[in-house]
Amino acid sequence: MAENDLLILIPARMASTRLPGKPLADIAGQPMIVHVLRRAQEAALGPVAVATDSREIAEAVEKAGGQAVMTRADHVSGSDRIFEALNTLDPQGRARIVVNVQGDLPTLSPQDLRAVLEPLADPAVDIATLAAEIRQPTEKTNPNVVKMVGSPVSGIAREDGRPALMRLRALYFTRATAPSGEGPLYHHIGLYAYRRAALKRFVELPPSPLELRERLEQLRALEAGMRIDVAIVSTVPLGVDTAEELEQARAALTR
Repeated sequence: MAENDLLILIPARMASTRLPGKPLADIAGQPMIVHVLRRAQEAALGPVAVATDSREIAEAVEKAGGQAVMTRADHVSGSDRIFEALNTLDPQGRARIVVNVQGDLPTLSPQDLRAVLEPLADPAVDIATLAAEIRQPTEKTNPNVVKMVGSPVSGIAREDGRPALMRLRALYFTRATAPSGEGPLYHHIGLYAYRRAALKRFVELPPSPLELRERLEQLRALEAGMRIDVAIVSTVPLGVDTAEELEQARAALTR
């Protein structure tokens, strides 16, 4: 894949309900959004930009040598924000793949960011994402841990000789403990790679009944018949939504 075939976009806003202003929260001497920017750049997949409605965030990104694009303030989701940014940055439509990296994942592994692209080797897949097997029993019943229910697909072959990644076709995402019975449960990681046409279709769809009920945006795609495949990785990056998680990120990145 040529570099200009792919664009990584990081949506960021100041108005987080649980941790206001978190993109600019200091972690080891840098704003959190800059740490996420660095992880995306380290993946070396293609151009990276932060999509934001905040001049403060844009200035922090630009000060760190990154690219920021201003977007409208009334977007209801990160997907809507990156779609606007995509059309601003690439109106000619050169980028065929768009990766949406949440701006609150400062410990994201560049290797995992690369892994999210691998399901798109199958032309039948519209959207790719990640999950990891749940190891902590308390996570199985925690409604803040989104579970992915999927059906196994053959492993993803790799040209460089590394072991194939396990891949599942997503059937459902839920905050409940699912599926029941014996076997692993999977923690969904909110990192997405879209085909450009799939992103356009997704943002133009109205919110779906299950999306509204579970408060999970990705269910809109499944209810519309879009295919989401999931690469299984070994760990879940720390998502920063609370003051406690911010301190955990500070400890991890200071080390």
